[in-house]
Amino acid sequence: MQSLSIAATGMMAQQLNVEVISNNIANMSTSGFKRQRAEFQDLLYQNLRRVGTNSSDAGTIVPAGVQVGLGVKTAAVNRIMTQGNLDNTENKLDIAIQGRGYFRVELPSGEDAYTRAGSFQISADGQLVTADGYTLAPGINIPPEAIDVTISRDGQVQVTLQGETASQVVGQIELATFANDAGLDPLGNNLFTETTASGAPTIGTPANDGVGSVLQGFLETSNVNAVSEITTLITAQRAYEMNAKVITASDEMMSVTTNIK
Repeated sequence: MQSLSIAATGMMAQQLNVEVISNNIANMSTSGFKRQRAEFQDLLYQNLRRVGTNSSDAGTIVPAGVQVGLGVKTAAVNRIMTQGNLDNTENKLDIAIQGRGYFRVELPSGEDAYTRAGSFQISADGQLVTADGYTLAPGINIPPEAIDVTISRDGQVQVTLQGETASQVVGQIELATFANDAGLDPLGNNLFTETTASGAPTIGTPANDGVGSVLQGFLETSNVNAVSEITTLITAQRAYEMNAKVITASDEMMSVTTNIK
């Protein structure tokens, strides 16, 4: 009885669905987090009567046929790259991206990684770094005597030094964009790396040529919607329960068959 294995594939699919939803809910407060969505495909079909074949010597054609599906499989877990809300932190080193783009940071291995989480700090040598100490690229040095830092919407970083009234430019924030954001490989710690699916990054200046602008003193929140996730969770739970009932019913039907005398 194939219903046993078919229902089993349904239970495994909904188990993965719940795992994806739980990860979304767990990261509701993660800056720059993008929610994920599990997508599924039906498996191969067993043709008991193939559609389009001749049903008689007169050339009549079978219009529908008889096909039995063999279950479901996971096709992908897509990342939904919609804009999150902007949270006013009043911290001058917090930077939010409005629109497309990622901050580029340098990993200890020398490779580049990309993030939407703009919570930056100043390292011991004056560089803007992430919470893990990874340097924002290109490097921006904040002088120790700076008393104020200003970041414009196009990413220009200016500082005001002690005893001076005029500000001076110390760096330019750049953003990376990708042809396929969903193809980025998540590393954890709010970081992504490029892949063949994402394509190579295009580095640009904020607020120019389709690149998003930056906003000082704000952080982009997670784009997870609690109500939507709970609704999806309930649906996945009910689907899991129905597949479990199919297994129970199939087992009872097989028991009846084996007890025939």
